Amino acid sequence: MDAIDALNEIAFLLERDLAPRFKVQAFRRAAGAIEGMSASELADRLDDGRLAHTKGIGARTLEVITQAAAGETPDYLASLRAQQKDAPASSLAAALRGDLHSHTNWSDGTVPIDAMADAATMLGREYQAITDHSPHLTVANGLSTERLTQQLARIAEWNATHQGEVTLLTGIEVDILDDGSLDQTPDVLAALDVVVASVHSKLRADETVMTRRMLAAVRNPATAVLGHCTGRLVQGSRGTRPQSAFDAKRVFTACADNDVAVEINSRPERQDPPDDLIALALDTGCLFSIDSDAHAPGHLDFIALGAARAEAAGIPADRIVTTWQLPRLRTWLDTKR
Repeated sequence: MDAIDALNEIAFLLERDLAPRFKVQAFRRAAGAIEGMSASELADRLDDGRLAHTKGIGARTLEVITQAAAGETPDYLASLRAQQKDAPASSLAAALRGDLHSHTNWSDGTVPIDAMADAATMLGREYQAITDHSPHLTVANGLSTERLTQQLARIAEWNATHQGEVTLLTGIEVDILDDGSLDQTPDVLAALDVVVASVHSKLRADETVMTRRMLAAVRNPATAVLGHCTGRLVQGSRGTRPQSAFDAKRVFTACADNDVAVEINSRPERQDPPDDLIALALDTGCLFSIDSDAHAPGHLDFIALGAARAEAAGIPADRIVTTWQLPRLRTWLDTKR
């Protein structure tokens, strides 16, 4: 098999398993190191030992490249494939057409826009929103207005040169600030396809304060999706974190009244909202957006987990905006601009 394909598939599977970033990056670096080499050049470098001394190539990645170049499925790839668990069975997963929440290395994701787009195309997505963080979240390298403007141009360029593949939607995961305002100017937000509004700071604030803060964000005309609404963590390398306290009935009523979708965040460590709040949002009449919150290509596959939770909650497919075809989705999103 193709050595670059083997290295990238290994990285994808490791990302899906939430492997440490350094481990994943070793395989993506190796793929970059041999990119552009012809098959004959790669064979020559393997034969004379030069590849082993090439920057970005380690012992394990050299083994993968050697086996792939010989026409074999690398042992490490075969082992990872065998360890993969089937995604939860869900008819909703097949109905999903896209994803409104993902990150690239423009903020705290691990790969460039092109790599995320290629993975979304491979997975058969009709559309994929790029929603890197806003300026206030400096720990995640949030995008200034200038950098976001540059990113919009890059996304436009990708769409223009990759017609027939996934459509990239411009967007932002914008911080909900302490007073409930959004961490970007109205003009900038209006220029985007998708605005996901999320709380990332002071998650243990008083219930009254948090409710007021979230209501203001949901009522902002730019907000399309309320992201990971409780902020909880239930597993993973960052440990656990309890959910924020807020008046969920009031917040979800505001979402329904303002046509804002409640995100079902599919990351295994979040599983946000919890089941009881999904049920409340459903009863309140909310729309939903099943999103991956991907920070790497392999994370895009997480939406199957969110779909299984949505199906278990009895959410009709038509109430989930990420099951809509792109023209219908755009009509809804245009009401936010």
